[in-house]
Amino acid sequence: MKATVFIKPGKVEIQEVDKPTIQNSTDAIIKVVRASVCGSDLWWFRGINDMPANSLVGHEAIGIVDEIGEDVHSVKVGDFVIAPFTHGCGHCAACLAGFDGNCLNQKEMGSSGYQAEYLRFRSADWALVKVPGQPSDYSDDQLNSFVALADVMATGYHAAVSAEVSEGDTVVVMGDGAVGLSGVIAAKLLGAKRIIAMSRHEDRQKLAREFGATDIIAERGDEAVAKVMALTGDGADAVLECVGTEQSVDTAVKVGRPGAVVGRVGVPQKETMNTNNLFWKNIGLRGGIASVTTYDKGTLLKAVLDGKINPGKVFTQQFKLDDVQKAYDAMDQRKAIKSLLIVKE
Repeated sequence: MKATVFIKPGKVEIQEVDKPTIQNSTDAIIKVVRASVCGSDLWWFRGINDMPANSLVGHEAIGIVDEIGEDVHSVKVGDFVIAPFTHGCGHCAACLAGFDGNCLNQKEMGSSGYQAEYLRFRSADWALVKVPGQPSDYSDDQLNSFVALADVMATGYHAAVSAEVSEGDTVVVMGDGAVGLSGVIAAKLLGAKRIIAMSRHEDRQKLAREFGATDIIAERGDEAVAKVMALTGDGADAVLECVGTEQSVDTAVKVGRPGAVVGRVGVPQKETMNTNNLFWKNIGLRGGIASVTTYDKGTLLKAVLDGKINPGKVFTQQFKLDDVQKAYDAMDQRKAIKSLLIVKE
């Protein structure tokens, strides 16, 4: 089968590799219909994080169940599914508490190999998200939104839930990538009245407003803090941190009102941070790996099916799987907010 392989920073390529096989009784093999490139993929693509050469890559996809292990009963061969990047078992303490991204029964770390014709999915009985019908029943926009539910939309929603966004809140969203834009969608879905998107790119600002942002701030650092305070007076009720850099986290804490909560989903790029500002303002900080299956099954899939949200609009360019290098380059060079991969028509 064809699969995307990491060669070195700045270079991926399609290679012929063995089709994955069932290794555990809870596995499923998925025939991929659409996949995508994630902003987190750019960390190793740019050489910021280490990635072993010749690794299979990708962790967002939708597809058709091709084969199942003997302990998989909730889906059957031929079902249309979303394949989250998380693999919760559904019955450990973490999963039962709604944190399937931190499942306590995972023996393998991370997800990979989704940018391919087939993928092996672990904990398939609970973690796969079944979509009614078949791909042919849906529009391109809906299919794209299902791909977004494999990661970025659920991650943006996790930021909003972690920040305890509620009806009538003023929310600041740090980051204008696909996760940040999904955070704007999530804040609106949870009832925020004012949503301030921190963005300095015109195409992303436009999409943020379409998703529900009421205000845009292009400045960064202390200038950004001053602008938020000028708009809000006392600061935001909730802040969604969707970047992960030291400056972004620092700004997120500073723009919150006393007692606000920062929902942090940006992958941390520094091991330590100054927590003193949290203390002096009674600011809460929580977040981490998104609970993709929990959110998709509980809220997000229905919201897409009902037409309430359309997170697939974050895909501003699409490519055939054979053109995966171009898909990465488009995101790396900011020519695309997020790149979609068409694996099977």
